[in-house]
Amino acid sequence: MSKVDLIPFNGEVVNVFAGGFFSVQLDRGDVLSVKLAGTLRKHKIKVILGDRVVVSCSVYDANNGMITKRL
Repeated sequence: MSKVDLIPFNGEVVNVFAGGFFSVQLDRGDVLSVKLAGTLRKHKIKVILGDRVVVSCSVYDANNGMITKRL
């Protein structure tokens, strides 16, 4: 899937799970389970509870996504 097919949303990390998974509450009110994008893992960017992030979701499955940027 290319980056063109992803829809970006802003949100806040509300829960951190083991294995690199997070719960993010979007500004519009939805809560998604997301994981870190490969670029963030590659450069060892830390995401903690309460961080503002940009979440990219697929047009096919809006319940899952990945954190593409830490604000």
